Amino acid sequence: MERVSVADLVGEVSAEPVRAPSTPAAEVRPPRIPAYLREVYAWAYLNPRSVRLLDQRVVAAAILWGNYRRLSDAAIGEFAPGMRVLQPACAYGDVSPRLARALGPAGALEMADVAPVQLRNVRPKLAAFPTARLAHRDAADTPRARFDAVNCFFLIHEIPDAHRKRVVDALLDAVVPGGKVVFVDYHRPRGWHPLKPVMSVVFDRLEPFAKGVWHQEIREMARGAERFAWSKTTYFGGLYQKVTATAR
Repeated sequence: MERVSVADLVGEVSAEPVRAPSTPAAEVRPPRIPAYLREVYAWAYLNPRSVRLLDQRVVAAAILWGNYRRLSDAAIGEFAPGMRVLQPACAYGDVSPRLARALGPAGALEMADVAPVQLRNVRPKLAAFPTARLAHRDAADTPRARFDAVNCFFLIHEIPDAHRKRVVDALLDAVVPGGKVVFVDYHRPRGWHPLKPVMSVVFDRLEPFAKGVWHQEIREMARGAERFAWSKTTYFGGLYQKVTATAR
């Protein structure tokens, strides 16, 4: 497998509009790539060859057992034209450009990621949307700006427990009063689900932090959860969930 270069691990990607010059250096101090990402997920998210291979709609659909479109539709349906939306990680597939399109010319999408290779990969997808913006930032760091909403699409399950709580809190802190954070992710399937033992093995071997969302509600990960109104919908026999936290 192609080695991950130093540039991919620590290289700089300016926080910038997709089609405009970079912003001042004071706003773009590069974050460090977390140890868990280097040690556990480098093969999937930091290796340029893997990024090109995995970032295909057919691959995303297969990984989610044919539910990619349904789940991305569920996420995108939470956002209205004109909203300012943060997505804290570059998800594979076409959810990002579809979300940017749904927000329309009066809206804005900020696409953030801690890995430069992910930002370079998503840039062409968003080139047609002049209000889209890239930000080189760890999801656990609260952004300076505030947003109407956040789209957290299949990120939480990839993060170890202590860091996961920081991410949830940072995303909740990123929205304005009345704003909302939408989490779409894995969920503990019902006991009869035929894929439950399969997913258990997959998680143990490839996604060592994923069972955290089987054993704990996303609301329970949040500090000050009472500041939000929470709702949850499950899909595909409970294997997936959409959790919406709306600021009171």
